Amino acid sequence: MPTNVSSHGYSPREYQPVPLGTTFEAGRFGRMFPELPALEVADAALEALGTAMKEPDPADPARDNPEVAAGYTYLGQFVDHDITFDPTTVPEMRVDPQAVFNFRTPKLELDSVYLAGPGVSRYLYDATAGTAVRASLLIGRTQPTSSQLPPQFQIAEPLPNDLPRLNKVAVIGDPRNDENLAVAQTHLAFLKFHNKIVGRLAGGVPEDRLFEKAREATTWHYQKIVLTDFLPKLIRPAVLQDVLENGRKFYNLANAEPFIPIEFSVAAYRLGHSMVREAYQWNRVFSSPDQGGLVIASLDLLFRFSELSSAAADTDIPVPSNWPIDWRRFFELGQGPGVNHARRFDPLLIPALHDLRPRPVPATDPAADDSLAVRNLKRGQRMSLPSGQAVACRMGIVPLTPAEINSGRGTPDEAVAAAHGLDRKTPLWYYILKEAHVQEDGLRLGEVGSRILAEVFVGLLEGDANSFLAQNPLWQATMFKDPAHPPADVYTMADLLAFVDDVNPVGEAGAG
Repeated sequence: MPTNVSSHGYSPREYQPVPLGTTFEAGRFGRMFPELPALEVADAALEALGTAMKEPDPADPARDNPEVAAGYTYLGQFVDHDITFDPTTVPEMRVDPQAVFNFRTPKLELDSVYLAGPGVSRYLYDATAGTAVRASLLIGRTQPTSSQLPPQFQIAEPLPNDLPRLNKVAVIGDPRNDENLAVAQTHLAFLKFHNKIVGRLAGGVPEDRLFEKAREATTWHYQKIVLTDFLPKLIRPAVLQDVLENGRKFYNLANAEPFIPIEFSVAAYRLGHSMVREAYQWNRVFSSPDQGGLVIASLDLLFRFSELSSAAADTDIPVPSNWPIDWRRFFELGQGPGVNHARRFDPLLIPALHDLRPRPVPATDPAADDSLAVRNLKRGQRMSLPSGQAVACRMGIVPLTPAEINSGRGTPDEAVAAAHGLDRKTPLWYYILKEAHVQEDGLRLGEVGSRILAEVFVGLLEGDANSFLAQNPLWQATMFKDPAHPPADVYTMADLLAFVDDVNPVGEAGAG
């Protein structure tokens, strides 16, 4: 697992009082339910529960989610990095979320891609792209593969399929998008999408307006993906439709700027951790030998190709030419090999996420809090999150019963939750994952989780004066591979990848 795990860890911070209301300074985190009391749980109970939240068999196909392709796991990580960046960490003390600054604007505006634009963030933009202004984003190139590999797994020429880099460091708007190869390739897809739109608009738009028009088109299509493709994969569609038609009930902006509630960022939106697979059929080279590949792409390998995460001095950066992703294996593109699926939404995380220590592990490492599940639970505690039952009751939803939380799967987390009374007063993050398992068989979030995600994402769009939902809610997406394709109410990540037209750079099985 990655060496640099500070974004998932802890460091000291001064005590701040728990907020008494929803008002806050712009740019801070906030609360959806400031009136609800914090759940008080002993650290030992949180450690026991988090440690027990481990998949017994990460290769068990029964825990695959047949309705969610694996690419949405890392699209979700990309979206998270677009709207939140909390560099503070939480040790043994309470933290007021209003004291924590969000170094990302809480808007779906791709500032992790564009930063301040070519006038200020000039290092992100291509000065050689054939226009008088820097309208296109820089793209990096891969490095030739090792000559020691069998010939069918070698690709000698560099490919335009890596993030731009300087001294191995990714030159992008958010370094966290170089945390692992899957999110890095997702970021790269948006760089290429923007550049493809620049090419489509060039000649029909004045050059001094080309970048802004391309950014608006890219951003609106991205927002459409989040609203009409990504969210419906995660939550109950009826809840999203209700929020769109009847308005938000709990995420209240009160004429203020959008903010990120901790019930969202510290609990509900951490659903992505349960979606992560231990290994992926990545492309024709890095797939299992029974599929003609060299070796399946483990999560450890995906972290290797990242300057941000890897400690290895011989890390292969830039990315070798046989490592670009085959998108047909991660989204339903209607072609090619079978699709990897995300794991189901439930309280079990793969073993790799239960050991976040550096590699190699120092002999003196006490392995304290090395589980991502433990860290998530403790963060919720330090942020004074209410229980899942309290949030459900506040929403007018009948909460899960202790018998439902102990739903009879026989996994260790259920016995631990019952032993510590956490089946009656349950940490919100665990509750939302358990609710998804009980109510939706892990295929999507249940009532509480769906409502939080729907209200926050719709609120972020409605509160952004530049979003398509605020400016033109009837706007239809227009960017397709085929210019004759009619505008669409629904735009998907598969549509974006098809438009970019670079879904499988490494080629088919048998290619060399």
